[in-house]
Amino acid sequence: MLRHELVPMLRLAGPVVLAEIGWVAMGIVDTLMVGRIGPAAIGAVGIGSSLFLAIAIFGMGLLLGLDTLVSHAYGAGRLDECRRWLRDGLMLGALAAAPLGVLEWACVTLLPRWGISGDVLALTVPYLSIVAWSLPPLLAYAAFRRYLQAVNLVKPVMFALVSANLINAGANWMLIFGHLGAPALGVRGAAWATLISRVYMAALLGLVAWRHQREHRGPQPERAAWRPDRKRLGRLVELGLPAAAQVTLEVGVFATVSALAGRLNAASLAAHQVVLHMASFTFMVPLGLASAGAVRVGHAVGRRDMHAAQRSGWMALALGVGFMSCASLVFLGLPGPLLRAFTSDTGVIVTGTGLLAIAAAFQPFDGLQGVATGTLRGLGDTRTPMLANVVAHWLIGLPAGYLLCFVAGWGISGLWVGFALGLISVGATLAAKWHHDSRVEVASTR
Repeated sequence: MLRHELVPMLRLAGPVVLAEIGWVAMGIVDTLMVGRIGPAAIGAVGIGSSLFLAIAIFGMGLLLGLDTLVSHAYGAGRLDECRRWLRDGLMLGALAAAPLGVLEWACVTLLPRWGISGDVLALTVPYLSIVAWSLPPLLAYAAFRRYLQAVNLVKPVMFALVSANLINAGANWMLIFGHLGAPALGVRGAAWATLISRVYMAALLGLVAWRHQREHRGPQPERAAWRPDRKRLGRLVELGLPAAAQVTLEVGVFATVSALAGRLNAASLAAHQVVLHMASFTFMVPLGLASAGAVRVGHAVGRRDMHAAQRSGWMALALGVGFMSCASLVFLGLPGPLLRAFTSDTGVIVTGTGLLAIAAAFQPFDGLQGVATGTLRGLGDTRTPMLANVVAHWLIGLPAGYLLCFVAGWGISGLWVGFALGLISVGATLAAKWHHDSRVEVASTR
């Protein structure tokens, strides 16, 4: 019965959702604290963080294949295979760090050619130069996190993000403003705080993974397991590359729309940014449920219980759509208070109210596509979400939004209607794919 899946799903998803919220909160705290320096500092941290994550998210996406492989091995009771996949994931992260790091440094070199204003550029270059060093620990953290979630150890992941937020805030306070005898480094202090917190997260989750492996020894992998195995790495890349492409392209379409919004008036751009923050925040819940759904489905596949896999997937989808439907009601019922929490500008509030209504329309579909991406990953399918996102966002949503905004004259609302069309398309497609594949898997076990 579906209701028997509710408690296990919530027990797994709750800490993961809080971890996702913690990830978003870290960036918000950075922006709030450097905001006391001035607008140029806010712009520098925003641009530097966006450029870094646009590249780093590809490497983190490569490691999403661990959700499938570790959860399948864990469901089958193969703890030795779980350990080996973690080691393979760490190797893949190390291999990916080199070329991605080169891209990060290329961005630093090319920044002066991007037409960024001089006062912002002067702060962005040193910020990104320091944050770029956080790429290797961030990829190690991603590998440890995927492993721990797949073996049902999610509370340490939540603790790592919560405590890292405290460390980041404290380091910001010391290094940005020069408290407790530390030098007042300004924006560079925020960069060092980010680097310190990411090293801490990787070290903490690495320690938890090591202790878990010592407590559950079982058959030990050979020392040769630390040598690169092309076949195993190839399997990780086969699953991770489409997932990496999907998250990178999804971030890319949001960045493109934000760039297009920059061509409109200041009130439209501000309303866009504020409502986008709200929509991004609510999406953290289905994003956490996607990870939990991938793990629960993967465990069931590993023990060859496809009926359980189907139940887990539908429960995750129901929770995701249910939460996002509630978010829709909040967006529709309380637009004024939500927007006034960010601004008192009448023009921004009026424009933002319209955008919140559009966001309310696509919230359930955003939850649907986010969670379905995870449940399909639990089955081992990462290609369909990638293809669906490319078609829905880049061939349907973005062109439609551009035409409605700049040709039909709808302004920023046109861009958001394009958002809605893309998310509704991908949500419906992935839900249909999950329905089909899960039924096929169940039928194959009869």
